[in-house]
This record gives sequence, C-alpha cells and structure tokens, in this order.
Amino acid sequence: MPTTDPRIDAYIAKSADFAKPILAHIRKLVHKACPQVEETMKWSFPHFDYKGEMMCSMAAFKQHCAFGFWKAALMSDQSLLENAKGETAMGHMGRITSLKDLPADKQMIAYIKEAMKLNDEGVKVKKEKPVSKSEWPAPPDLQAALKKNKKALVVFEAFPPSHRKEYITWIEEAKREETRQKRIEQTVEWVAEKKQRNWKYM
Repeated sequence: MPTTDPRIDAYIAKSADFAKPILAHIRKLVHKACPQVEETMKWSFPHFDYKGEMMCSMAAFKQHCAFGFWKAALMSDQSLLENAKGETAMGHMGRITSLKDLPADKQMIAYIKEAMKLNDEGVKVKKEKPVSKSEWPAPPDLQAALKKNKKALVVFEAFPPSHRKEYITWIEEAKREETRQKRIEQTVEWVAEKKQRNWKYM
C-alpha cells in the first residue's frame, strides 16, 4: 500500500467536483511510477518528494488544476516549460479542466520517472539569479493569485521589500488553509488599491 498524507486526502475532498478525479488520478500515477514517493503539503498545495527532494506537485483552483515538476527545466521535453509560460496556468501541463487534458498515462509515468532519475542523480536546479530573503518574493499560491490581477501584480512587484514582507508574513502565519486563502484574496484586493498591509492604521 502506498504511504499517503491525510492532508492531501482532505485537500482533494475540499476541491471542486471537477478537480477531484483529476487530482486522484495524478496522485495514483505518481505512486505507480514512484512507489517510494513521500507525500506532503507545502505552500498549501500537495507535493510529492523523492529521496528528500521535491519532485512534483499538484493544485486545484476554481476552474482548473495544475501539475508541475520541480526540475522541469532539466527535463528533456521542453513543451513542459512552454506550457508553464501561460499566465493562467501554474504547472507544466497547462490548464487541466478534465482528465482529457492530461497526457496519456504512459507519457505521464515517463515524465515522473525522468523526474525521479534527476533526484536519483542528485542533479540540482541552477538558479539564474540568487534571491535574497530581504527581497521577499511571493510564495507560489500568492503569485498565482496576483497573476490573475495584473494591476495587483505590478503594484506588488514595485513594492519595497518591507511592504511585501508584511503581506507575506501575514499570509504565512495563517494556521488553516481556509484562512490563508482568504488572506491571499484580501492581499490581492488591497495591493490592487496600492494599500500597505496596515493601511487602516495609517
């Protein structure tokens, strides 16, 4: 029996009806291709680690799902990177709205096994530019939300690190996923209005 994380069971259960079979199928294929996979939750999304390193992740949104590989830049199929360039998609398969949008199971398993091999070989993703913690880049779920509101994205990226830190710290301090999502929505709304986190008290 595969080792599963109950938090991912809960994540799938709370997802929209269209997303449940997609997430369940992806999860099944990951375990089939990589029986030693370790499930976990990071940035409020289900992640699959292998040999102590991130391998792939999936997420559900209001109208689509996303699936991506941590080391996609090092994989042989460059179409994975092209798919990820879409503003409305976070993963490497584009917008997944039904099982039909996924590659064939055989291809999916091949992708996962290639990602496994990269972890087996200890290959590291090269960072083009080192990011200082003081710059406070947005976590993936906030970044995805900001991309849906171009005005908010422009304002957030123009904010000084201290302003970004206030919002990101507030989001990261949420103890429940529902609270985190509400704070992300509030952040996008306020940032679009060029408001700082504590604008009410200024």
